[in-house]
Amino acid sequence: MALNYAAALSKYPDKGVLGSEEIFESIDKLEEKSSILADEIKSANRIVFITGAGISTSSGIPDFRGPNGVWTLEEIGCKPSVDIDFRHATPSFTHYAIHSLMKSEKHCFVISQNVDNLHLRSGIPKGRLSEVHGNIFTEKCLTCGKEYLRGFPTKSIGHKKTGKLCTTRKNSNRRCRGKLVDSVLDWEDSLPWDELSESEYQCSMADLCIVLGTSLQIQPTGNMPFRTKRSGGKIVVVNLQKTRMDSHSDLVIHARCDDVMRIVTKLLGIDVVEKKLDLPKGEELLVIKESHRPEPPPRTKFTVKRIKKDQESCESELLTSNQNTCSKENENVHTETSSTKESSDSCVVKQE
Repeated sequence: MALNYAAALSKYPDKGVLGSEEIFESIDKLEEKSSILADEIKSANRIVFITGAGISTSSGIPDFRGPNGVWTLEEIGCKPSVDIDFRHATPSFTHYAIHSLMKSEKHCFVISQNVDNLHLRSGIPKGRLSEVHGNIFTEKCLTCGKEYLRGFPTKSIGHKKTGKLCTTRKNSNRRCRGKLVDSVLDWEDSLPWDELSESEYQCSMADLCIVLGTSLQIQPTGNMPFRTKRSGGKIVVVNLQKTRMDSHSDLVIHARCDDVMRIVTKLLGIDVVEKKLDLPKGEELLVIKESHRPEPPPRTKFTVKRIKKDQESCESELLTSNQNTCSKENENVHTETSSTKESSDSCVVKQE
């Protein structure tokens, strides 16, 4: 099914860095780093997860840029040997582990770049999830904004009309009858404002950002961990390949997400219930969460940024922010010195 999704995307020349080497931590290092992650989760109050295709590979859905990824093999004229239908896929242990963490006292939020619907099927509520690239099982009304969860994938991507009408009833008890479109982004499509603004807000508020199974090459999602960092939070990356965020992270674990999450949940004493929710037989209306931003941010494209170029841009942004802070502090010191001098002169006049 991932092949069908990839084939449906428009032609795009720059798909990022493909086929990077996978790195595996030793067993001792894996346990040591997973223990550190468990401690970070314990001490954190608000946690945001940023997930990518790497958390769904154990569900039988191939990734895109790994050594056996869809786009990596496409370059040499091959296809992945395993590609399960999204309808028959089962959430991975990582999907269920995130849901189990949500049921604890921690405030958790998920930003997903996947379109496979597995986060919802693992039990994560829509209000705790931003699917920034869409969901191949949902349609959205152009008039009232309501979303419909279907039991089958949409036949199109790129916010195209599906031929169905919205059946939501208004205050007058009349049906909306707005036209429905698919929710999955194509290259160069603008990210949905409600999903993007909520994701940015959650990253800014989080004191721990955990990146799972993504190389963070797609923007603007790839830059979101910086929002947590700038707010004084920590970044943890769990991925088999090196990412553009490694040098900025507080902890990097090169391992399969399922292996890490099994150790972490065990150390935290969390029982992970692996129960998949059934797809609706007809249609199910999803509740749209309210955004924390009153106005839409500037339009942001769904594109790939080269690692080196974008990393230099982000580092420059952090440097500029620090310089501005230092400049303001110097201005405050200068103002205080001037005030002190004027006060001293005033005292001398009075004494005369």
